[in-house]
Amino acid sequence: MSSQMAVENELVPEKKKEYSADSIQVLEGLEAVRKRPAMYIGDIGVKGLHHLVYEVVDNSIDEALAGHCKNIFVKILPDNSISVKDDGRGIPVDFHEKEGKSALEVVLTVLHAGGKFDKDSYKVSGGLHGVGVSCVNALSDHLKVEVHRGGKKYEQEYSIGKPLYDVKEIGTSDYRGTIVTFHPDGTIFQVTTYNFETLASRLRELAYLNKGISITLTDERDKNEDGTFRSEHFYSEGGLVEFVKYLDSTREPLIPTPIHVEGARDNIMVEVALQYNTSYGENIFSYVNNIHTIEGGTHVAGFRSALTRTFKSYGEKNKFFEKLKVEIVGDDFREGLTAIVSVKVPEPQFEGQTKTKLGNNEVSGAVNQIFAEVLQNYLEENPKQAKLIFDKVVLAATARHAARKAREMVQRKGAFSGGGLPGKLADCSSKDPGESELFLVEGDSAGGTAKQGRNRAFQAILPLRGKILNVEKALEHKIYENEEIRNMFTALGVKIGTVDDTKALDITNLRYHKIVIMCDADVDGSHITTLILTFFFRYMKDLVERGNIYIAQPPLYLVKKGKEQTYCWNDSQRERATLALAKGGNTDNVVVQRYKGLGEMNSEQLWETTMNPETRTLKKVTIDSAAAADHIFSMLMGDEVPPRREFIEANAKYARVDA
Repeated sequence: MSSQMAVENELVPEKKKEYSADSIQVLEGLEAVRKRPAMYIGDIGVKGLHHLVYEVVDNSIDEALAGHCKNIFVKILPDNSISVKDDGRGIPVDFHEKEGKSALEVVLTVLHAGGKFDKDSYKVSGGLHGVGVSCVNALSDHLKVEVHRGGKKYEQEYSIGKPLYDVKEIGTSDYRGTIVTFHPDGTIFQVTTYNFETLASRLRELAYLNKGISITLTDERDKNEDGTFRSEHFYSEGGLVEFVKYLDSTREPLIPTPIHVEGARDNIMVEVALQYNTSYGENIFSYVNNIHTIEGGTHVAGFRSALTRTFKSYGEKNKFFEKLKVEIVGDDFREGLTAIVSVKVPEPQFEGQTKTKLGNNEVSGAVNQIFAEVLQNYLEENPKQAKLIFDKVVLAATARHAARKAREMVQRKGAFSGGGLPGKLADCSSKDPGESELFLVEGDSAGGTAKQGRNRAFQAILPLRGKILNVEKALEHKIYENEEIRNMFTALGVKIGTVDDTKALDITNLRYHKIVIMCDADVDGSHITTLILTFFFRYMKDLVERGNIYIAQPPLYLVKKGKEQTYCWNDSQRERATLALAKGGNTDNVVVQRYKGLGEMNSEQLWETTMNPETRTLKKVTIDSAAAADHIFSMLMGDEVPPRREFIEANAKYARVDA
């Protein structure tokens, strides 16, 4: 990111643009949003809460894409309200003939109403379903919008989507822009506390995807030692090239600079940046109109097709595969590849389970043609870099052959092929995956306690010996040869590698729909949890994205006085419990027991605190941003020490325990 800073109070002077009430087209009403919020924003948990911010920011990004906005300011206010300010044209406030009210009120109170449905106002627009700020308004107990436009300043406020008064002029202004401030409705959302890092990840992503736009995030709940608020600024001159460098900053690059492709065909704008590194993974991140398409789609298909075809043709022409005893496949060209595929499409059609898979067939051809031409030229003009890539491709093909043999060995012995389950697995009696839980437990001692304390009807226990292999730094065939990882594959009943020998995960025979990582509540336990999470993220990401992975929360302390006792999960709870049991203020008779490991609890205690569905707390593992997650895992578990040290030093002051 560039260090270029934006000045918040400098809004762009008003200029005359053909953007008025006539540009606003109404598609449908807002009635159902409060009744079925998850249908519009995904869920009513943490993800949906943060999605409200993205919808408002998307409007500002649309203004930027249309060439009318340069600066966006996002603030988390002390009461967990959000303020989003931009220097765009300002939402029109003139009278909307069809609706009989101000265009501003139409935009804020009618679903699917906005300039993005008018092709003359916006060529492309973000926002997954185009529900926009009206949906945010419906799900906020209070929202205020302020518009600087035409030399004047206008204002309107709303409560649960209903205007408190008509749009009113409140003064003059030499600038232009829109400020939206809202507070999420606590009767709708399960939580209403915003996470700085979650918002930062998305805003950083948007800055890379839209080079030249300045985005500033400020948290007014959190002051630095010098009295200033915690803040982060995102600005990128290089766009996707800088994005790839950021993602690969903890890996060793194979070629000196990323390959960059930019072009347009049939009103479809295509941009691709890719970098090869010395790792063994494949990381392709795709976007359509700034929307992260986690299931890929036609743009990714076009990219992969062009990559394989161009590389294979060049390799055969230059006789790079002559001594290779196995056939080259598409996977071999993508090992050690980090790539970003971003397209801007006038009318994207989404499909798939999460509605984030691009379905426009014409996009595949556009990406294929534009990318293949530039890649071909790059290989011809950079023979040394091409040779480095092809040396890795040949090694990848050889390693893939070894990995396939190792996979087949695991799968021949696996439960899905009629073989036995791991000897250490204490299975549950239920054969219904929907109600079955598998606990991955650190160590044989804790595993033994968990086996005694569990409910055998639906809870299975698989003890893991010590720290499992760090898959971030291991060749694929070494992973399948690791006993603890083999046991996890076999116990889960999943399969990697289909008929066409890809790394696709087959979860048809998944034996448990809830997989719980249960490690000690100390630093070593956290490290083992991270190792296991790295394995799932790299080799079983589908299970993470489906919400199958959880982390158990065992207590750190048991505070006792006589027959009274309280379990505590952090130091704040321990201090409060100690004072509560002391009653008279004398803490001498209060005994505090710190659990160094799960094995120190007896089976009844482990059941009561950590395994009983009625009393336990589980944390579901989700992925807010695959690109950010990839960067974090490669940094924490990779070879490069300096980035890891910098991350810990920069974030240590923000580490805290929930009271």
